[in-house]
Amino acid sequence: MRALGFESGIPESMSYKFIVRNPRDSQASGLADRLRGLASRRPAVACAALVATGAVLGLGASASIGLASASHTESKLAEQAQELEQVKRQSQQEINALAARLGELQAQANRLNALGERLTEAGQLEDGEFNFHDTPGQGGGDAARDMPLDELTTGLDDVSRQFEASGRQLSVMESLLFDRELENNALPVRSPVRRSYITSGFGYRADPFGRGRAMHKGIDFDANVGDAVMSVADGVVSYAGSRSGYGTTVEVDHGNGYVTRYAHNSRLSVKVGDLVRAGEQVAKAGSTGRSTGAHVHFEVWENGKVVNPRKFLADGRAPVAKRSRG
Repeated sequence: MRALGFESGIPESMSYKFIVRNPRDSQASGLADRLRGLASRRPAVACAALVATGAVLGLGASASIGLASASHTESKLAEQAQELEQVKRQSQQEINALAARLGELQAQANRLNALGERLTEAGQLEDGEFNFHDTPGQGGGDAARDMPLDELTTGLDDVSRQFEASGRQLSVMESLLFDRELENNALPVRSPVRRSYITSGFGYRADPFGRGRAMHKGIDFDANVGDAVMSVADGVVSYAGSRSGYGTTVEVDHGNGYVTRYAHNSRLSVKVGDLVRAGEQVAKAGSTGRSTGAHVHFEVWENGKVVNPRKFLADGRAPVAKRSRG
């Protein structure tokens, strides 16, 4: 100790222990001592200091709790966002499926409308009786409510089945009407000459060549040389050439037991085997064969027997003149 420049009364043989204290502990101890001193001198101030210290500590704890709560809320929001995105994807898939079903129903509706229009035309219904382009009126007094998805899907399935059943029924009706139309087109119900009149009827009459009484197997229509002679029904040309007494002749087989004959023509427009439609030209009028002048001789044969063509004419009121051509 002499080296330090001072002497001590403590014997040199005594050992020294140095205690190293933590500065923070010293500060805390000093703070506590000051608070105790302040409390003894000024109790009100000490109480206020304690309250302030508690408030600071409380604010720190509240901030920590607030941060934890915010983190938990963010996590919940992220989960909800994922769930919402999944629901949106599922909803879009369901919407796409319903859109596909709607497209199918629209195609079926278009088909039914087309069938209906053809049937309306084939059935010769009045215009406007069935309008397939306008939506029919509907109504009801009950209050509306939200429709569940499964109920909507069930309704679409029911409509689809109704469309399919209606389509089959309309197809059958179309087939029947088409067959009937074919049958009607194959009947000799039209006049073979436009804007003409009957000059000689069917049955026994005075022979135009002055040879007494003779059977007239058809009816004669007034015509000029070169006028169009038309098939009275659909069929196939079974004969085209010259026949004794008939001159230049065309015969059409209509495939249902009926055969029509057009005679005394000036020239032919078809040949054997040709398919002809009702109203199609088969020859030009003339006065060939046993004839006294230009006209069209028209006969109808039913199952091999000649019949009166008048019963097949469309209106049955063709005017009759009192002159014979042959």
